[in-house]
Amino acid sequence: MSADLLRTKLLMIGAHFRREIGDDPLHHSVAHCGTVLCMSEHFTLRFQPGVSKRLAARARLIGLAPRTLAQRFVDEGLRREDHPLIRFADGPSGRRAALVGSGLDVWEVIATVRDNDNDPEEAAAYLEIAPGLVQAAVAYYGEYREEIDAEIALNEAESERGYAAWVAGQQALAS
Repeated sequence: MSADLLRTKLLMIGAHFRREIGDDPLHHSVAHCGTVLCMSEHFTLRFQPGVSKRLAARARLIGLAPRTLAQRFVDEGLRREDHPLIRFADGPSGRRAALVGSGLDVWEVIATVRDNDNDPEEAAAYLEIAPGLVQAAVAYYGEYREEIDAEIALNEAESERGYAAWVAGQQALAS
């Protein structure tokens, strides 16, 4: 599919699903029904001997295309360079940013900061972690706010669903 045809199809999905990335209007992301379609830049690189085989084996193991896994590794590597106290972990809600050495996801820390009147010191005391870890989560949040806000919203929706199921169960037991 040509770039012009893809761009036209993406625009037809609806402007309310579209957000610009950077200053280049040709590169944008469109969210539609839980799917993200992206136009990306082409980049070619050569690997050291054996790296391609290791990448292909790891990609097969986790069910991704090698190029998709390579893109993820590059993106996460750059994020870790910018935010050295952040790591990435797989879990029930998918792959997400977490704090090194704490077992906490960044979204959990940010939600706790919000619950403590946006006071990082109070959040650190509540979570029983060093204030520097909370500051690291806040710095990451500043750069990747949409991603973290989406994880918080997902958790809140799941919590509401779980509570509704509990209430329904209690009502069923009472009748």
